[in-house]
Amino acid sequence: MADRGVDLSALPKEVRDQLAELDLELSEGDITQKGYEKKRAKLLASYIPQLPKADLSLPDVQPSPSHSANPSPSPEAPGPSTSSASRHHRAHRSGGARDERYRSDIHTEAVQAALAKHREEKMALPMPTKRRSYFVQSPIDNCTPPDTSSASEDEGSLRRKAALSAVLAQTLQSSDYWINRSVQSSSTSSSASSTLSHGEPKTQPQPQLQPGVSVLADVLAHTRIENSVPPDVTSSTPQERGGSRVDLPPAIRGMSRGQSRSSMLDTADGVPVSSRVSTKIQQLLNTLKRPKRPPLSEFFLDDSEEIVEVPRPDPNTPKPEGRQIIPVKGEPLGVVSNWPPALQAALARWGATQAKSPALTALDITGKPLYTLTYGKLWSRSLKLAYTLLNKLGTKTEPVLQAGDRVALVYPNSDPGMFWVAFYGCLLAEVIPVPIEVPLSRQDAGSQQIGFLLGSCGVSLALTSEVCLKGLPKTPNGEIVQFKGWPRMKWVVTDTKYLTKPSKDWQPHIPTANTDTAYIEYKASKEGTVMGVAVSKIAMLTHCQALTQACNYCEGETLVNVLDCKKDMGLWHGVLTSVMNRIHTITVPYAVMKACPMSWVQRVHIHKARVALVKCRDLHWAMMAHKDQKDINLSSIRMLIVADGANPWSVSSCDAFLNVFQSHGLRPEVICPCATSPEALTVAIRRPGARGAPLPARAILSMGGLSHGVIRVNTEDKNSALTVQDVGHIMPGALMCIVKPDGSPQLCKTDEIGEIVINSRAGGTMYYGLPGVTKNTFEVIPVNQAGAPIGEIPFARTGLLGFVGPGSLVFVVGKIEGLLMVSGRRHNADDLVATALAVEPVKTVYRGRIAVFSVTVFYDERIVIVAEQRPDASEEDSFQWMSRVLQAIDSIHQVGLYCLALVPANTLPKTPLGGIHICETKQSFLDGNLHPCNILMCPHTCVTNMPKPRQKQPVDVGPASMLVGNLVAGKRIAQATGRELGVVEDQDLTRKLCMWPTMMHQFLSEALQWRAQVDPDHVLYVLLNSKGVPVCTATCAQLHKRAEKITATLLERGGLNTGDNVVLLYPPGIDLIAAFYGCLYAGVIPVTVRPPHPQNLSATLPTVRMIIDVSKAACILTTQPLMRILRSREAAASVNVKTWPTIIDTDDLPRKRPPHLYKPPTAEMLAYLDFSVSTTGMLTGVKMSHAAISTLCRSIKLQCELYSSRQIAICLDPYCGLGFVLWCLSSVYSGHQSILIPPLELETSLPVWLSTLSQYKIRDTFCSYSVMELCTKGLGTQTEVLKARGLNLSCVRSCVVVAEERPRLALSQSFSKLFKDLGLSPRAVSTAFGSRVNLAIGLQGTSGPDPSTVYVDMKSLRHDRVRLVEKGAPQSLPLMESGTILPGVRVIIVNPETRGPLGDSHLGEIWVNSPHSASGYYTIYGEESLQADHFNTKLSFGDPQTLWSRTGYLGFIKRTELLDASGDRHDALFVVGSLDETLELRGLRYHPIDIETSVSRAHRSIAESAVFTWTNLLVVVAELSGSEQEALDLVPLVTNVVLEEHHLIVGVVVIVDPGVIPINSRGEKQRMHLRDSFLADQLDPIYVAYNM
Repeated sequence: MADRGVDLSALPKEVRDQLAELDLELSEGDITQKGYEKKRAKLLASYIPQLPKADLSLPDVQPSPSHSANPSPSPEAPGPSTSSASRHHRAHRSGGARDERYRSDIHTEAVQAALAKHREEKMALPMPTKRRSYFVQSPIDNCTPPDTSSASEDEGSLRRKAALSAVLAQTLQSSDYWINRSVQSSSTSSSASSTLSHGEPKTQPQPQLQPGVSVLADVLAHTRIENSVPPDVTSSTPQERGGSRVDLPPAIRGMSRGQSRSSMLDTADGVPVSSRVSTKIQQLLNTLKRPKRPPLSEFFLDDSEEIVEVPRPDPNTPKPEGRQIIPVKGEPLGVVSNWPPALQAALARWGATQAKSPALTALDITGKPLYTLTYGKLWSRSLKLAYTLLNKLGTKTEPVLQAGDRVALVYPNSDPGMFWVAFYGCLLAEVIPVPIEVPLSRQDAGSQQIGFLLGSCGVSLALTSEVCLKGLPKTPNGEIVQFKGWPRMKWVVTDTKYLTKPSKDWQPHIPTANTDTAYIEYKASKEGTVMGVAVSKIAMLTHCQALTQACNYCEGETLVNVLDCKKDMGLWHGVLTSVMNRIHTITVPYAVMKACPMSWVQRVHIHKARVALVKCRDLHWAMMAHKDQKDINLSSIRMLIVADGANPWSVSSCDAFLNVFQSHGLRPEVICPCATSPEALTVAIRRPGARGAPLPARAILSMGGLSHGVIRVNTEDKNSALTVQDVGHIMPGALMCIVKPDGSPQLCKTDEIGEIVINSRAGGTMYYGLPGVTKNTFEVIPVNQAGAPIGEIPFARTGLLGFVGPGSLVFVVGKIEGLLMVSGRRHNADDLVATALAVEPVKTVYRGRIAVFSVTVFYDERIVIVAEQRPDASEEDSFQWMSRVLQAIDSIHQVGLYCLALVPANTLPKTPLGGIHICETKQSFLDGNLHPCNILMCPHTCVTNMPKPRQKQPVDVGPASMLVGNLVAGKRIAQATGRELGVVEDQDLTRKLCMWPTMMHQFLSEALQWRAQVDPDHVLYVLLNSKGVPVCTATCAQLHKRAEKITATLLERGGLNTGDNVVLLYPPGIDLIAAFYGCLYAGVIPVTVRPPHPQNLSATLPTVRMIIDVSKAACILTTQPLMRILRSREAAASVNVKTWPTIIDTDDLPRKRPPHLYKPPTAEMLAYLDFSVSTTGMLTGVKMSHAAISTLCRSIKLQCELYSSRQIAICLDPYCGLGFVLWCLSSVYSGHQSILIPPLELETSLPVWLSTLSQYKIRDTFCSYSVMELCTKGLGTQTEVLKARGLNLSCVRSCVVVAEERPRLALSQSFSKLFKDLGLSPRAVSTAFGSRVNLAIGLQGTSGPDPSTVYVDMKSLRHDRVRLVEKGAPQSLPLMESGTILPGVRVIIVNPETRGPLGDSHLGEIWVNSPHSASGYYTIYGEESLQADHFNTKLSFGDPQTLWSRTGYLGFIKRTELLDASGDRHDALFVVGSLDETLELRGLRYHPIDIETSVSRAHRSIAESAVFTWTNLLVVVAELSGSEQEALDLVPLVTNVVLEEHHLIVGVVVIVDPGVIPINSRGEKQRMHLRDSFLADQLDPIYVAYNM
């Protein structure tokens, strides 16, 4: 950049001011990084040639502390270098890159040391993968070399004296490096650029270091060196070294990003996959192999109700050893003769006797005095306001306000004068002021909670100024908006021109201070609720007296106040005590401080102020900006009160400020930290010491000890030390104890950290309007170790954690609200923020804005850190910073982080004064509204209370097999049988059909011929298009004749032998049915195959080719358009089109009849092959014999009562399973009419299926889940429109979903509820169940009870047990029965390992015995073992004769109270899921659908999800239906929900676009296809998060 090497302090003042202004604009987000750099370069351009070369020796910089002879300079005596080093850095105020509450050189050093340790044991963490569109273009992409003046944002540099050398090191880097760097980062989504993080392989050549540039190594340690390939973590293939890499331009989407490097790695499964994903997952696996902290102790099994491991106490845990603490008494409160009887009396006195004396000076935005309010003016205006409030609002008979009413004060900080008048006016009118912040918008963060405060205080009137009222958000007609959560408010403007002068005889009533409430101060609790602390008149007065005594205030002094005058110290010192003592207060609003950070120091100098009231940030800002001020004198200050001195991290700011300003007359003994709390007001304050007296000692405590709540001086590890300064002695007239923060208020021991409780007349009295909470806080009676109260007097909890040191000095180590209790140890949010900030946040964190909070996940608190990311931070820098924060917090605090998120700058909810609103941030995190731009989840390291993995017992069938089979004597074997097939129930029917007794026909081909003779004109099939219009019909005769034509063509052109396989490639329709019967007539074996999708040949044609190859088809029957596609150029790109078997198109067939029709010699002969791809991605073909299909058709006919006069509607794919049987076979057998609706037509016209049911008054219909889902999602909002069109579904008696999976209860219920208004009976919807070995096992027929639903315990299911629970029980899973068992079918539940039968309500594999089972797999090589195992299996005991087929599905049978048609108790079959699909994790069995259900519930934008495992890692793929900025919100929510509900840690979360998860025609997810695409990196994910 232009200013490389420029010494900013040598520039003229106006240039430095302009630079400062520019910096401010950038930090506030008012200017882009590019604009900033342009303007900055322009400003500095004219100075660069005139300057001598940058002096590389930098004489006035000390060597960096980590390399200096004195490794830990004490904070009391920082070296003289700080000022000079910082002068080199900048001559203007900081952009606030780091929150200065937490500055600490020592801590920064400790963190760097801890990280150095980690660097020795490098681990390559996989960096998340982001889609290019997700990135905000960062300036690095524009080839911007480093801003060597990056110090302009780097406040950290002032603590790290070594930072200059780092800047220098950057300056010395060659331009080639930057060019390489920018080229590399131009495609962040390409493979290697996102693979590596800070852990490079150790073998890299280390660059030669220049002597003197000691930190260059450190800089390079975090800089990726070009051409370094991902470390070889798989150890299976040699890595390519240094090869040049081609980056894909970001425009190429859909191209596999991993293809840019050819080396393939074998994964642990032996599946070669593209290197990037596998390398990353492998890296992840390697990081997970590291020993975790704390080590996992033994856990118990999940058999008991408890799930979580109870941490065993560690014998080395430090325990408090001191004696019980004795309450500490403050000095007595002196009685001074002229103290007023009430605060208003003091104002009246000064208003009358000292009217010209200045009370308040307010500054304008530039830091110049705007106006001065004298005591006379303050008195007269307050009087006018009091008179107006009491007499001029409302009427004489009905005044609006009465004494004791609460009134809100809404004034901005920039107008303290109006606030003072309003506050004292309320006191004089005896109404209770409730000062609150000015609401900025209707939805303002925290405004809801303010509404809670106003409601609990019963406020209905608000006082404000005219200017403020104009600025409030308005409705279009000019009224003030109703703020969210607020009660209705009446607004009153208090500017002088609107006030009425009181009449001569009116005097305000000023009673002696009593216990009535004087004012209410708001306070936000840890949960975010805002409560009002009521302060009584006597407490207000006593507090002023105690402060006067402690601070030794004198009449007529001058005080400079930088704090908010509406609450806390700003109100107590700057508004109340100052008036009591006739002090002149100069108020410096926050806005002035932002523009001119030195303003308060200048005011002290100009007014020779005796007291200044500040926070650490003000000390820091002043110190940063003091270079311009040579002639400042601070010797007048006798007391510099540090309001947040109780924060342990205030020590460094105080020291550094003193270090800079001691030369300007500041004395060390005047710095007075204090501790305050909204409930107890001032708790303790350090009194100004005598000149030259030794300063109080500091406590250097062990953080490990603090986490166990004990005080231990840190000796062993200086990295984990906390230095705290005292906050002086407790207030005059007060009594203090330290009690345990949780449980009963037991007194602590002397070496124990506890909550400070105070008894004092000068404290708050209650939370106004909240008596319950009040009792727990304001009326605490401490007890001793025996549990006996130590006295009668009540104490108030302060919310401060601390201890009493030597000489009764009070030390505070944190606040209750910042307390994070993780695994029984306490951590303080502020301490974690300090550690995170010490990890060089300059490149990453915007203005030091970091929030730390904990969320409860899986029975423990988990720590979450959220920081705002600088707009110019690169991906690499951010990930680098996050990884190092993890290590630092792990090393220093010995606690694991659960989640670390970076959000765009200025997006976290703010408190009114600009800090981060922690509660709102936490809520946004839990609601998925944070929209992070980077996220790192580390559940593996911090979730240590997981149940122990289950050890499976070895299974042997022996004498104990009755028990192993889970059969206990007297328990019913879990089996169910459908009714008998043999008897024809209906005698009339038999007579009608006497010409064709149904028992006789074993062959469907004969049945069709018979129907064509007997009832030629009976319409069997009607095919509808998307408009619901019949486009094709087939009578018995037409179908028979068309089949004959096809037979003739086959015999003539196909050159086929009997028993050859013929592939039928047709769209859903009647051609397909005719071709099927044509094959039967010709004696060849039909194989129905779904045609390829013309728009997606590359994906669908290979499956067609595979089935043709596997089935060894001799010929293909198809239509002309499909024949053209098979031979097209596009097809040739995917498959070899030259080797197709003979293709015959059946569109224009010659009118020929075959010489004879084939009749198989036995019914056991093969009729057709049924090929299907299972959900696990396996292609299986099963053989169906003639006997099997006729029995199956008979079984369906009996179950559904099908005969010639019936009509059914089918909206299914006709290529395999029960869908094919219903579409092609059933009508020919039973003679009913089938109305066919191809599911594809629904994409054109959604209502076509439902309107068909209504139009034809259909009683029975069959569909798939995908059809049901389309209707539910697409028509759910249109039921009124459909009703108006006359759609009526009351005719539907049964709507059966054909599926090979667990019934989708939620979808079925949604469908029933949505279409209930159209007359659909809630009892109509049911699910059929079939599998590969038996196409139809259960089908809800016309007779028999309705399908029942049970609730099972999910925890037991994981252990392969069924425990029935009540509806609504935690972890309960509803299951619906899978139809009634079909006639002729027997089902038994078997232990898949022992193959022994199980008892009723036990989970096992469903085995089936039925005449319509398939006769085996059709395989090329005839895997006989599999055949025997799946189709002809015997039980190991019980009934060893029967041959069973194994369905591969887990389920159970439960005998219900319902009766079936024969009057017996009904046995219900419940399918739980496919055995092949289950995930074995931690020794337990999980069903993907259960995890997916939880995931889909986690966030409103998750449209669909799928899970699979990869080498023990659980991978969750979620489709994002919202905007891409929500992508990263899903990662923590998905991780949380799976951990909470399934006790599993997610390894990888992949966020993809809608429609990426492949789904088959039955609506089932193809998880294995998804897994393959993921491993081959073909998903084009929006984001991939690797959970550490």
